[in-house]
Amino acid sequence: MTANSAKLSLAVQYAAPPDALPTRSQFRRWVKAALEGDAELTLRLVDEEEGRALNRDYRGKDYTTNVLTFVYDDLPYVAGDIVICPVVVAREAAEQGKTLEAHYAHLTVHGVLHLQGYDHESDDEAEEMEARETQIVTKLGYPDPYRVMGNE
Repeated sequence: MTANSAKLSLAVQYAAPPDALPTRSQFRRWVKAALEGDAELTLRLVDEEEGRALNRDYRGKDYTTNVLTFVYDDLPYVAGDIVICPVVVAREAAEQGKTLEAHYAHLTVHGVLHLQGYDHESDDEAEEMEARETQIVTKLGYPDPYRVMGNE
């Protein structure tokens, strides 16, 4: 099954202030680009407080992170949540010299790949996941997400 033929049920929840956030259609485009099969997903944009609580409660890390993923089932399709914290995304985009849109696209793709079993715990896994992310993000028309301005 290709990304184009995958069936997608996507709910986007805006639980963070709506300043400069991507639209539902943008998120849908980015999710579909990274899907390798059918999926039922919720993408939730959260404030720092909720992001920190989720990271602390589910990962044991007491800070707000950019993206979290939660896989809910081993069905014949992917089911899970992607949680993104816009405050962290905006800060990282500025620090890395990236556009906000490109960074959201990258982190959305990153989360979708995690839900499909990609990881970056070992060097080999990280290399495979980063190569896949770069392929998807550049195909979407954005620059290589691992090429930070000034490090070219």
